Amino acid sequence: MQASRWARFLGVPVAFYGVAGYAAILAIALFSLRPATRARRRPLVWLAALATGGFVFTLWLTYLELFVIHAICRWCVASAVIITAIWIVSLAALRTPALRTDPSAGPPRRDRPAS
Repeated sequence: MQASRWARFLGVPVAFYGVAGYAAILAIALFSLRPATRARRRPLVWLAALATGGFVFTLWLTYLELFVIHAICRWCVASAVIITAIWIVSLAALRTPALRTDPSAGPPRRDRPAS
């Protein structure tokens, strides 16, 4: 992949997109773990959106490797596995109920929708 004409996307090395994407995912994940933001869903939405973009980009790169370049990069395979796992976990996190953090209500608990 690195030696092919597909090594750059929009004039930027494909590897840079991976490094920047993983750095952004890490930053958003760490931000969402802060006590002040744990009850907010917005960081989880951003994380899922970024992971979805990374997953789609990985699918495109995998297609190029398998059907255009006819070569498999072990680093690309590892990255594809990692971003797929992040994507699945981020989507699962969106499905969990929001964590309630009202200090007067006792310890934090997950809100469940009324049945």
